[in-house]
Amino acid sequence: MNPRLIAKIIGLLLLVSSFMMLPPALIGLIYKDGHFWPFLEGFGVLALIGALPFFLYRNIDAELKIRSGFLVVGASWLIVGLAGSLPLYLSDVLNLSLTDAIFESISGLTTTGATILTDIESIPHSIKFYRQQLQWFGGMGIIVLAVAVLPMLRIGGMQMFRAETPGPMKDQKLTPRITETAKALWYIYLGITVMCTLSYYMAGMNMFDAICHAFSTISIGGFSTHDESMGYFNNSLIEMIAVIFMVIAGVNFASHFLAWKSASIRTYLVDTEVKVFIGFLAVASAITSFQLYVTGTSDSLYESIRQGTFQAVSVGTTTGFTTESFYLWPGALPLLLILFATIGGCAGSTAGGFKVIRMILLFKMSMRELYRLIHPHGKYLVKINGKTVNYRVLDSVSAFFVQFLFLMCVFTLLLASMGEDLTTAVSTTLACLTNLGPALGDAGANYADISDGGKSILAIAMIFGRLELFTLFILLIPAYWEF
Repeated sequence: MNPRLIAKIIGLLLLVSSFMMLPPALIGLIYKDGHFWPFLEGFGVLALIGALPFFLYRNIDAELKIRSGFLVVGASWLIVGLAGSLPLYLSDVLNLSLTDAIFESISGLTTTGATILTDIESIPHSIKFYRQQLQWFGGMGIIVLAVAVLPMLRIGGMQMFRAETPGPMKDQKLTPRITETAKALWYIYLGITVMCTLSYYMAGMNMFDAICHAFSTISIGGFSTHDESMGYFNNSLIEMIAVIFMVIAGVNFASHFLAWKSASIRTYLVDTEVKVFIGFLAVASAITSFQLYVTGTSDSLYESIRQGTFQAVSVGTTTGFTTESFYLWPGALPLLLILFATIGGCAGSTAGGFKVIRMILLFKMSMRELYRLIHPHGKYLVKINGKTVNYRVLDSVSAFFVQFLFLMCVFTLLLASMGEDLTTAVSTTLACLTNLGPALGDAGANYADISDGGKSILAIAMIFGRLELFTLFILLIPAYWEF
């Protein structure tokens, strides 16, 4: 492990993060909201702090080992999350405590979408834009961005890419060079964002709202510029566009790349994970729509399908947009929607959750054990898309499942010990570990009523969820620190 190389990379990431303060400052000038100073101050502070280690160790060109890669990624998400809170804390309009500012920043960067703000429409445009921008950069990952645009990280960049990229099978590269892979992902990410922005604009949003909501949609973040989220627009066309792009963002971006490269949709049609993902969202939408209709929650069958489909897709992809206060819906439907988020989107997408591929593998592994009980001497292989899955991937999926349940229990117990009721403790833990955002109980409307200690725990849960557990868990193992 090379501490000077790690310090150099983190310094560089802080420099990159400092430039994220400039677009919101420009928005403040354009809209004359008088709120550009906190962003300029944040830019200066972060640029100075990042420049010190970067230029001090600028001549360090050692190879980044896999052990260092995990530390860099884990530390970077925490440090950049803390750095992102700076303009929110300095704002004299929000008047946030340090804990609240950090919670909002990490929620945005991890694309969780949980917020402590209670009157979003009254805050300046610059802050609204900044919250959405945090999610957009966090969607693909600040590490992948750095690998894509900074040649300095070409050496050992694959170790950081593996540690940050979601999904159980991370060794597949779209291109021979890791920097070209990261760039390809960002080009696709940017292209889809532009298409989403134009679609929202043509459907009736003003350009500011269109850009901001496109950022949230493609990053599967869920922040909105309005307190009522997507319900503010009350526009079925906008909701349909959101559903389409949420599904697109929930699909593996490697599939998008291969489909674009081959100019064919066959890539999606032969991908088991994509087919199961679409099928899951269709079933979730049908169940939700049916429940809304039979309980009389919606006025008509059309409204039941409209609200049910939007909410099921939004929660199922872990986006977290809302058109209704679904936490007030009758019966078990709110809990069912929260459980949908546990599955989440495809590996390699911006979605959170357990990931569809892991659920497929867990199902196949459980069926394999049942077949073995019937035929003890039989040999059964777990296959995906006609290919046998390596046993190490299966072991990883099993370990992920155990660690997810372990963290669910630990964070829920910690929140309950701080005075949160069981519904709030369980739902907020699940919402943050899956990077969903919306929860039940006291956090139904927002997270403002959660205690400072609870917000700190949930912020940690968000980072665990964004980095898919292993990256942070490995730092807790004593053997990791043995040299």
